[in-house]
Amino acid sequence: MGKKNTKQSGIATDFDYDVIIIGTGPGGEGAAMELAKKEQKVAIVERYKDVGGGCTHWGTIPSKALRQSVSRLIDFNSNPLFRGHDKAKHLTFADILKHSSNVIRKQVQLRSGFYDRNRVELLTGEASFIDANTIQIIKPDGSVEMLKARKVVIATGSRPYRPSDINFNHPRVYDSDTILSLKHEPRSIIIYGAGVIGSEYASIFRGLGVKVDLINTRDRLLSFLDDEISDSLSYHLWNNGVVIRHGEQIHSVDASDQAVTVHLESGKKMRADCLLFANGRTGNTADLHLSNAGLSADGRGQLSVNEQYQTAIDNIYAVGDVIGYPSLASAAYNQGRLAASAMVDNSNNAKLIADIPTGIYTIPEISSVGKTEQELTAAKIPYEVGRAQFKHLARAQIANSLVGSLKILFHRESKEILGIHCFGENAAEIIHIGQAIMLQSDGGNTIEYFVNTTFNYPTMAEAFRVAALNGLNRLF
Repeated sequence: MGKKNTKQSGIATDFDYDVIIIGTGPGGEGAAMELAKKEQKVAIVERYKDVGGGCTHWGTIPSKALRQSVSRLIDFNSNPLFRGHDKAKHLTFADILKHSSNVIRKQVQLRSGFYDRNRVELLTGEASFIDANTIQIIKPDGSVEMLKARKVVIATGSRPYRPSDINFNHPRVYDSDTILSLKHEPRSIIIYGAGVIGSEYASIFRGLGVKVDLINTRDRLLSFLDDEISDSLSYHLWNNGVVIRHGEQIHSVDASDQAVTVHLESGKKMRADCLLFANGRTGNTADLHLSNAGLSADGRGQLSVNEQYQTAIDNIYAVGDVIGYPSLASAAYNQGRLAASAMVDNSNNAKLIADIPTGIYTIPEISSVGKTEQELTAAKIPYEVGRAQFKHLARAQIANSLVGSLKILFHRESKEILGIHCFGENAAEIIHIGQAIMLQSDGGNTIEYFVNTTFNYPTMAEAFRVAALNGLNRLF
């Protein structure tokens, strides 16, 4: 592609674009949409044939679609309305993957339309740096194109960490990406890594009736959560038959045609039909030739950025998983938007909200926003707790979703809401009601809001009123 001879959207004659974005996941999409609306000439590069990045194809969307199917299967088999003389309904992993594939297809169509409507040029190929302003794209047919841009956004996401001493080419050894290509129906699985991904897949496979061994390298599940919520998940998995082994490390893996045997540093060993290795992720920077642009990634393949998502090279920005925490699709999209705004307006100081909600799609779900009890205790902040158990709510009884609870933490004197933690079906939806009130300024953030407002009845939202009353009754 030759250099332009005209100026367009303020592009100097020696640049092809105002901005080139590498990666079409949430971070890249957020940046592209914001830049297009600010009348910038934008190109976005995707290495795969379809847009959406890991979030759409291997991560958030497919795993949540799988989880939804399994959750409905559990509901069906446990609901007395459907419990006749028929045996429990059974689905295989391959069965539920069909639903996931349909969702992915719809998401790709939707997101491809965004780029078309906003006149963002979509380029397919492998992108890498020639220098800080020049991107080389190796296209699927092997041809090479050189493009120049005033600014570049790196939004290449992350991939599962793969230690070199484990053979991931073996048909019984998977990571969190390749597990979606599982063809056989395992009767047992070992999941190494009990973080968010490992815990979610432990729920999914156990819901399908698969024997699950979950190996946790730490001393408790999801230790960043409020302790009571972490304990609730641990108990629920244990109660459903998941064997959890805390504080363990893999020593070696033996994979044969018949099974996988995992040897632990503690001397324990276990055998299963397959292994899912889900212990850590690495930023997708290895193929970018960062050194040509004067950049370098850390040992986890991640880039450092300032508050405006600008790297050490002024005209190069990075967003999403490739910069590490919080590594959430929702945050990545907003990071892309904020980076785009900063590129166009250097005085723009907009930031992500301080209290980003977490949604963990185990069965049941977990969602939290704000401080945990442990954080408030360590900071010596006088707080009180309000609780509502789902089994006492009419809507939960109607839906037969009796497992779970909502917990509100609030300041004893000011009544300010400090944290909200939810465990149970639709927790990731329920949490946003509390989040909206937490973000109110001018004294609007108090637990008394939930007592003084009127909720539809029966709803799960009523849990906020019940928890608020429970908490206020503890004051004296």
